[in-house]
Order: sequence, then structure tokens, then C-alpha cells
Amino acid sequence: MKKVEAFLVSSFTENGRGGNPAGVVLHADNLSNEEKLEIAKAVGYSETAFVSRDDEADFELSFYTTTGEVDFCGHATLAAFSTLYKEGVLIEGQYIQRTKAGLLAVKVESGGHIVMEQKLPEYLGVLGYETVSDFIGVDSAVLESTQLPIEVISTGLADIIVAVPRGYLDKIKVNERLLSDFCKKHNMIGVHAFELCEKDIELTASCRNFAPLVGIPEESATGSASGALACYLTKHLKGAQSNYFTFEQGRAMGCVSRITATVETNEQDITKVIVGGFAQEIGRQEISIP
Repeated sequence: MKKVEAFLVSSFTENGRGGNPAGVVLHADNLSNEEKLEIAKAVGYSETAFVSRDDEADFELSFYTTTGEVDFCGHATLAAFSTLYKEGVLIEGQYIQRTKAGLLAVKVESGGHIVMEQKLPEYLGVLGYETVSDFIGVDSAVLESTQLPIEVISTGLADIIVAVPRGYLDKIKVNERLLSDFCKKHNMIGVHAFELCEKDIELTASCRNFAPLVGIPEESATGSASGALACYLTKHLKGAQSNYFTFEQGRAMGCVSRITATVETNEQDITKVIVGGFAQEIGRQEISIP
């Protein structure tokens, strides 16, 4: 039997609490894809990150849910680089990770704050309110009342970005079969729903994320979708005062996370997407695989 140690790390914590747990396995160079999947199943979190050496980048990261590999995962990236920092493998500074979503920069800042660059946004189409209403159990007229489009955006993974009026976020009831079938057919991950917060508080929006297709009924922090949402708000919120956003996620799960996102632009386009936060180790798990 091969024994592997997995770090259990909660990402996007607020004052060391809440967040979204991910597994982290260091020195994963000799693990097969099948072994990585078995480890991810044993850990049981929405994603587990596997860190390996790379000839050109500083590290290669691969990401597994309990059902298979995904191209990128924001909260597992944060968990991995926080672990590398706290284990003394790296110091504060700028690094490059190789992922299936491309070569992406990660910065380790003072105190272990991790800032991750994401892919520039791909705008993959607009969906009708009636279509999405069936997925999330919110009437199409209610969705339309936001006067905001439902748009599919990817900064690494394709998410359906859905605005709901204030007071409706916690009322969402997902039809997992319908959502999974639609996402599988159209090569999407899931729904990232949000409600905008009052302008006089520091939060930009409260969010919920649903990706049953990849074994995630709901998760409490989603880094990739937060980058996509920041691009969405930059595009659609006319007169926005800032390209810096703070998101809350996981409230409905009793596990609140805090995620920051920054979008840099020139006169025509978004030029950089950055998502950041803190992580906290919550345990370790030894896993035996054949």
C-alpha cells in the first residue's frame, strides 16, 4: 500500500473561520490520475489539489473533484499555495503555476494572503430567464426584474452567472438533474448566483454556487466563479466606482467565506483578473492506496 498525506485546508476564511475546505497533496509527481481520483474521493471535499514539479513553471497543479479532474479550482489553488508557504516550501513572492487552464500567476503576500491570477474572461453567451428559472426555482419574472442578463462566463471554468433580487438568494432550490443535464450538454460547470449588497457596506455581493454535475451540490467559496462574477459586474454595472470587489459566500450553508477580486482594464478590455483570500489548515489525513 502507498501512504499519502493530504493537508485539509479551508480557503477564503474570514478571521480564520468559515471558508471552503480543500485537500492538498504535495510531492504528487509519482501519482497516477487514477490514484489522484482515489485520494480525492477519500478526502471527500469538493476539490483536492495535487502539487508537482514542473520544468518551466514553479509548480504544476492538478485538481480533482470526487468524480474526476477539472481544469482549474480557485479555492484549491489558494489552499495549495497557503500550505506551501506555511510548510516553508516557498516564501513571499510571485510564482507561476501550470494548470490545464494555462500558466497562471500566484502571489504570496505578507501574512500568507494569497492572490491568484485567473484567465482573461471568455463570454460564452446569454441564457433566457425562463431556462434558468427551472434550474434554481426562482420565477423568471423575478429574475428579469433585476434588469441584468444571465451570462455564461469563464475565467477558467464556465459558470452561469445569475443575478437575483435582494432577499431571493437564500430561497434558491436547485433542480440538480436539470442543471446537471444542461451543463453536461453545453460544457458548463454550474450556476453562480448572487444578490448585490447595499452600497454603504463593504460587501459587493452575497453569492451561492451550485455544480452538481461535478459532485458539488453547493460549495461555500468558489474562486474561479468569483473571478467570472467580477468580470460580469465590471461589464454590466454602469458607473461602478471601483474594479475591486468583496464577495461573501456560504451563508446558506452556515460556513461564511470572504473572497476579494480585482479586475484591471484598459479603455477597451479587461487585462487582468485577480482573486485573493486567506486559508487555514484544519487537519491532515493519511490515505492508503493500492
